[in-house]
Amino acid sequence: MSLENNTKLIIEKTAGVTDLNKKVKFDLTDEGVIHIDATVTPPSVSNNDLDADVTFVLSQENFEGLIDGSLNPQMAFMMGKLKIEGDMGLALKLADIFE
Repeated sequence: MSLENNTKLIIEKTAGVTDLNKKVKFDLTDEGVIHIDATVTPPSVSNNDLDADVTFVLSQENFEGLIDGSLNPQMAFMMGKLKIEGDMGLALKLADIFE
């Protein structure tokens, strides 16, 4: 899937989020970034490399696995397929959004 399609998917998944009030970034290494600004309603999603409260660093392939449920976030983290920079508590909270 392309960065554009993944961005559209994130827009759909975050459309109903109203209580997060944080900024999240997915750094898909060489493919680009997906930035979610949930301090506004509905959340703003872009491909701009902006500051975030938590940043997930992973390949586009692993990102797609997380989104479709074929890759467990905890296992991905322990295996080094997913790196988390910033607010770890927020990272854990996001699991509910992307299920």
